[in-house]
Amino acid sequence: TMAAYALPEGFEEFDMFTFGTALLVGGMIGFILNAITIVAYLRVKEMRTPSNFFVFNLALADLSLNINGLTAAYASYARQWPFGQSGCSYHGFQGMISVLASISFMAAISWDRYHQYCTRQKLFWSTTVTMCCIVWVLSVFWAALPLIGWGVYDFEPMRVGCTLDYTIGDRDYITYMLSLVVFYLLFPAYTMMSSYDAINKHFRKIHLQKFNTKLPLRVMLACWGPYVLMCVYACFENVKIVSPKLRMVLPVLAKTNPIFNALLYSFGNESYRSGVWHFLTGQKFVEPSFKKIK
Repeated sequence: TMAAYALPEGFEEFDMFTFGTALLVGGMIGFILNAITIVAYLRVKEMRTPSNFFVFNLALADLSLNINGLTAAYASYARQWPFGQSGCSYHGFQGMISVLASISFMAAISWDRYHQYCTRQKLFWSTTVTMCCIVWVLSVFWAALPLIGWGVYDFEPMRVGCTLDYTIGDRDYITYMLSLVVFYLLFPAYTMMSSYDAINKHFRKIHLQKFNTKLPLRVMLACWGPYVLMCVYACFENVKIVSPKLRMVLPVLAKTNPIFNALLYSFGNESYRSGVWHFLTGQKFVEPSFKKIK
């Protein structure tokens, strides 16, 4: 006998399983990598620097997004959303906080790296802690607005997770979405672009490439760009003409961002990687030293 649930419009059993598995695998990999990043920071004393605190906060935001994705994976396997309409609003709210904080911390890290490499200004704890508090407070503030009527959280096409409802396309949605695009995509992207551009010029001048300055912004735009484009498209056209499957692929792609962030900012970052190595193996990680030629 068939179970009592009806499949969402445009989805077969196989799609539910495939999307659920993609969310599960992406969520688990991201969760493990970001958990290592967080625990290493808490366990290895030498890592607790103001700069690394930004990476730690980015990992917290990304871990929260992984939990959001794992919840949707669970619902995919259950073939239905088990937490009701209020659970849906909370899921959308929690996901939105994670995303806004994650993108903000990527911009903060680029700003910090600019000062590390280009201006050589020392970052103080007071600055870092203040900035992190501001990021979290603003993320909660912006994410809470749909709960009080500016925009609305509702089910994604597969009905296993919730996000900002882009199918309404009314004035509230348009003004809220375009505000988010300005403050949480264009502004962070511009910060990252100008910071990494300056760092790149500095690396070229000293003939030493410490990391790939093109990657951070490219990764962020590759993960979030397509989804945001769809949301912006929904401001002007009826997005329901886009197939439900494609509308599900984009948020699933965006939710892989925490994996790349962990690889880029903690495992791929010289000052953070040594602490992660120390935490995982118990060995001090010695960076190969290059003698300066007088």
